[in-house]
Amino acid sequence: MAVSNLEELEKIMPLSEDEKKWREIGPSLSMLISDHILSIIDKNDPADPIRREFVPTRFENIGSGESIDPLMEVEHSRTERLIHRYSNRAALLVTSRCFAYCRHCFRRRFTSNDDGKISKEEIREASNYLKEHREIREVLLTGGDMFTLSDDEIDYLLRELKSAREDIIYRLCTRAFLSAPERFTPSLLAIIKRHMHGAPFLLMCQFNHPRELTEKAVKAVSSFIDMGIPAFNQAVLLEGVNDSVDVQEELSYALLYNRIKPYYLFQGDLVDGTAHLRCSLRKGLEIEKDLRKRVSGVAMPQYTIDLPEGGGKVVLTENYVLGLKDGMWQIKSPFQGKRDYPEKDESV
Repeated sequence: MAVSNLEELEKIMPLSEDEKKWREIGPSLSMLISDHILSIIDKNDPADPIRREFVPTRFENIGSGESIDPLMEVEHSRTERLIHRYSNRAALLVTSRCFAYCRHCFRRRFTSNDDGKISKEEIREASNYLKEHREIREVLLTGGDMFTLSDDEIDYLLRELKSAREDIIYRLCTRAFLSAPERFTPSLLAIIKRHMHGAPFLLMCQFNHPRELTEKAVKAVSSFIDMGIPAFNQAVLLEGVNDSVDVQEELSYALLYNRIKPYYLFQGDLVDGTAHLRCSLRKGLEIEKDLRKRVSGVAMPQYTIDLPEGGGKVVLTENYVLGLKDGMWQIKSPFQGKRDYPEKDESV
């Protein structure tokens, strides 16, 4: 059974003074830690990386004056639940609930609040918007976690969305493989398979540390991959969790080994209450630079920042192109020195 308050948690493991002083006020969000997550936390180590992701501390209560909506999702909401920030894709907030609440959550303005699950009327509103805006090619089914909905609710949601636009690629966004792998039952998988007509589904996971790829989690992801749904990982760079090149290298190859493409490594968003988990950009760029030397292209995630004030996503990387001189591009090698590469003569 999931743990939802410090009193229950302290019966399971000793809490540090920083953990005891957390208060569910201000920029903080509710606490919820699932059984599966509790099973992999080191209960005797306050610095355990999985523990840092899910057990709140007093540092969440220190307001930094940062935004609760740095990506300006509210401003770009076109219906009660549909966010249309990029011209060719949109996000549909199907629920405010998760099986566990990550302490780095960038959507804490919405997650765990009383908005709950999407209504049939809100699904109709979103479907009508998608019909009218043919420029939208992809929709992220997110929240919250879409798999907190019941089988019947997921069946209805997918049926309505597919009826509205069968040509849209729907991304199934979830962290339930870590928080509730038992959710992926044969009946749920049968529903997903039933709606695999038209444009494909894409599975978007979030594994931030190699230890999160448990046997149960991998088996649940594999059930989607075996149906022909490709899996991508969107990790978040977190201080004290995965902020080393060794951990990132291990994570990248563990993901690939289990048929999951390392897709994004996100810089933490400027969300109030999360500053203590956010790495410096300087450190993130160093990790990206060193990781590129260690892994292949297919194992290399894109180190990406979602710019404040709705500025959009930008890939962060070492600048290897030094400039053009006398018809030769000077390009720095990631290993040593630099090389020249000729600019094409367009007159030939």
